[in-house]
This record gives sequence, C-alpha cells and structure tokens, in this order.
Amino acid sequence: MRAAFFQEMGKPLSVGSVADPTPQADEVIIGVARAGICGSDLHITQYGAVPPGTVLGHEFAGEIVALGSGVMGDWRVGDRVTALPIHACHHCDACDMDLPALCSQVQFTGTQANKPGAYAQFVAARASMLQRLPSGVSIDEGGMVEPLAVAHHTVEMGAIRKGEAVLVIGAGPIGAAVTLFARLAGAAHVVVSEPSAARRTLAMELGATATIDPKAEDVGARFRALTGRAPQVVFECVGIPGLIQQTIQLAGVRGRVVVAGVCFGEDSITPLVGFSKEVSVQFSQCYTEKNFEQVIDLIARGEAKVTPMHTQTVGFAELPDTFEALRTAVGQCKVLIDPTRA
Repeated sequence: MRAAFFQEMGKPLSVGSVADPTPQADEVIIGVARAGICGSDLHITQYGAVPPGTVLGHEFAGEIVALGSGVMGDWRVGDRVTALPIHACHHCDACDMDLPALCSQVQFTGTQANKPGAYAQFVAARASMLQRLPSGVSIDEGGMVEPLAVAHHTVEMGAIRKGEAVLVIGAGPIGAAVTLFARLAGAAHVVVSEPSAARRTLAMELGATATIDPKAEDVGARFRALTGRAPQVVFECVGIPGLIQQTIQLAGVRGRVVVAGVCFGEDSITPLVGFSKEVSVQFSQCYTEKNFEQVIDLIARGEAKVTPMHTQTVGFAELPDTFEALRTAVGQCKVLIDPTRA
C-alpha cells in the first residue's frame, strides 16, 4: 500500500510503498478515507521521538475492509467507522478503571513502527475501540472525531456550570474545539486569547463570545472588561513553558485551570499564587470511548458544527510539503489527508 512515513529529524516525510497490514485476531483493517495531521505528529518528528520508518497518523475514518478471526459483535466489511487509536494492556490500574488512554503500557497507533498509522491506504484498529459513523456524520467529520474527542474530554474536565465565564488560551485545533464544546456546555462567556487573526476569526465561527489578541492587550484586564469578572475556568491549549503559571494568575477565586497543551520541556509555577485563590489545576490527556460516542452524536444531531475547523485536504503528493509548512502555519486548523488522491 501507499503510505507516508518518518525518515529522520530534519527530513520531510517520505511517501512510498509499505506492506499491507494484516489483522490480528482482535483487529479490523480500515480502508482510510481521511486521516488528520495532528500537532503531536509535528512534535514527535521534530524531536525524533519515533523511530525511522514509522507510519504516522492516529486520527482517521474509513470503511472496514477486513476482520480478524476473533472480532466479536455485528461489525461487517463496508461499515463506516473511526476508532480510538489505543492499544492497552488490559491489566494495569488505568485499564481496571476503564481508562485505556492512561494505560501504563499504552501504545498509540502511528507512534511506533509496530503500530503503523493512518497516513496510509489502510490501518489496523482494535475492534473493541471501533466507533460507528452514522449517516449524519460525513467522512471529513469522521476524520476529525479523534481531536474533537480530546477537546470534549478537556471541557468535561473543566466541569463548566451553566452561565460561567471561560477563557481559552490558544485557538489551534484543540483550543478551537474546546471553544465549541464550552459553549455547548452552557458557558455564558467563552473568550479566546489567540495571537493569530485568522484563528481568532475561526474561534468566533465556532461560538466564542469574544477574542483577545494577547500581543496587543492585557488578557486579564480585557477579559474582565468583557465579562465583568475574572475567568472561572481557564483552558490552556498551547503547551509552552510559562503558560500554566499565567493561567493560574488569570483564574478567579476558586477558578479551575485545565491543561490540555502538551509542554515537552520543563516548566515552573509559583504555588503561592494558586494558594491565594484556591485555584484547582487539572491535566487532561486524551479521552474515553464515551467522549468519542458523544462527539459523534453531537455531530450527527447537528449540534456540533465542526466544518469551520476543516481548512484543507491533501493527497500523498502534497503531504510532505504541507506537513512541514504546518510547523509554522498559523492560518490552518485541521488538515486532512485523502489517501485516495495521488
């Protein structure tokens, strides 16, 4: 099959032929119709955190083309699906709590050579992780379910109460989707701090009540001017050193901070700032099967209108250059790969 894979740090993705996947007993093979380019793919290739030859891609949707011998349930060839890209051990504390994404030995599709990802014509997925795509969910929307589930889980961790004032730091794919789900959760104010004008516009399309340019305005003062108070919930969706401290400073009395941005370096905070207001800090990693189910249902019922997030679709020919351009692009949100294109 055709696939795009990581070569080595400093080199673009290589597109070529690799072996077709064969399903283990508990797996299905999905013919990939759409795969998403994730910020984490950019990070792990930038730092060489995956071995050469790894086929990337953990966001995907398509049709089942083959089933393993042990697959249970009513799955059939031709079913439209997405899946949690998770391979868990099933016997650690997290697995016992039905939290496979937090498994101590978890393997994610597309992050290592032995679990090839969806930058390819076909990808293997555990049948237990499959999610059916109903007719009300397009294949483009199906390709975005995984990052949308990340954002849905992030908002879930924030436990927004109806009428609260929310601040979202960053309007990349996760921050943009957090904006959408925060409004659906009942927040009266969802203010997005984002330096890119294009992303601020996108945030407004997804339900933000206002935006702030952090390069031109004092975020805390502007938020109070817009809402009449300090943020009750702050979502950090960027992941650079210093932002956790900033969110603690911005949060109001007994405010909740949810950290969804993945910082790959060390960071530091001044605990006294949080103590003085009894601020809670919660980290949010991945999702559960329920988040996938709820996102799919919200899209199918027309409540979550996610189309504005989809900014480009590319084939294999464009993929290496597009992938590298996304390292510095600020006007893009979610770029999808169509493996049926050249």
